[in-house]
Amino acid sequence: DNWAFLYAQRLALKQELPLHVCFCLVPKFLEATIRHYRFMLRGLQEVAEECAELNISFHLLLGYAKDVLPTFVVEHGVGGLVTDFSPLRLPRQWVEDVRERLPEDVPFVQVDAHNIVPCWVASPKQEYSARTIRGKIHAQLPEFLTEFPPVVPHPHPPSCPAEPIAWEACYSSLQVDHTVKEVEWATPGTAAGMAVLKSFIAERLKSFSTHRNDPNKAALSNLSPWLHFGQVSTQRAILEVQKHRRNYKDSVDAFVEEAVVRRELAENFCYYNENYDSVQGAYDWAQTTLKLHAKDKRPYLYSLQELEQGTTHDPLWNAAQLQMVQEGKMHGFLRMYWAKKILEWTQSPEEALQFAIYLNDRYELDGRDPNGYLTLVSLCLAGCLWSICGIHDQGWAERPIFGKIRYMNYAGCKRKFDVDQFEHRYSPTH
Repeated sequence: DNWAFLYAQRLALKQELPLHVCFCLVPKFLEATIRHYRFMLRGLQEVAEECAELNISFHLLLGYAKDVLPTFVVEHGVGGLVTDFSPLRLPRQWVEDVRERLPEDVPFVQVDAHNIVPCWVASPKQEYSARTIRGKIHAQLPEFLTEFPPVVPHPHPPSCPAEPIAWEACYSSLQVDHTVKEVEWATPGTAAGMAVLKSFIAERLKSFSTHRNDPNKAALSNLSPWLHFGQVSTQRAILEVQKHRRNYKDSVDAFVEEAVVRRELAENFCYYNENYDSVQGAYDWAQTTLKLHAKDKRPYLYSLQELEQGTTHDPLWNAAQLQMVQEGKMHGFLRMYWAKKILEWTQSPEEALQFAIYLNDRYELDGRDPNGYLTLVSLCLAGCLWSICGIHDQGWAERPIFGKIRYMNYAGCKRKFDVDQFEHRYSPTH
């Protein structure tokens, strides 16, 4: 279920050439820890096994793509290179670095297998809100939301087989924090991810439209780790969920809104706004209002360490933070509350955004993702810039600290769900 993979095989079949798949394992990536790397590498083991069954060579190259991939291309006489797409700054730089170092006669193609409607096709500019991109996405879904053709056993074997991969030895090449442990609830790999998708459709989809904002209800898909690491395709998830629209129209429509429209809105923002992870990426009205209220007296001030340990005065916030630390996920509704409180309890909007992105990327299994910088998708990440900087939102009634940024508080949460129940589940003593 990967359009870049499928396109690469089509090229190889047309030229009657072998097909190689390479993954470049970088020693560190933003705030990723061993929690993230183990999830990714165990999923890649499954990919390597599937490739072997299809007569396709899988290579795990240790190091940055610019240092290892051009050499691989030359040594193996590779005739063309196909890569996937990410709108984030670092992966885009990796692509540029490889492009500069490739032999001139090797074509290099990028396929957006990350989105259903390719990012640069969906819109040629930064969109203001979900309202402005929704029609553009839906107009193009008939063309792009199609069933995947199969990857076929490859008829042209490589001249020399891929070297066996010492998977456990790969970990010694990593320069990441080993103290953030793996989570028990999420088994890496496509097979496990598809099982979660199947359970969502059978057990939780029917209540998605009505209960997805209640942290005590089992209504979410829980797919974000597998979607983030490419172990399950968003397009596959939508294709499977849409089969049940006759029975659960409201839930299916809500899921498509979040998994397609809101998710691709986040990709659009990161692709067209180079300041996607800073206050400078916010709209002028939001930057102005945050600046006007930057010196407002905060009711509480917490250090990064106090936030990380979940030792604030707010038991709901602490419970949400502990859920993220322990499980590598936080309920979508609470992610918004969590980020807005960081704005309220830190010295400046800049510090709030820095802390929120750090904590999100360090603990969330689906951290370091376009949705993390932006949207409020319960399927994926709660958006730091939506919550703190008002991106894709509107101005609200002015108040201290927040200015015109949308406000959330503890009393509002109590009106929406049983806060005591959630606090009890994640209290330090429970």
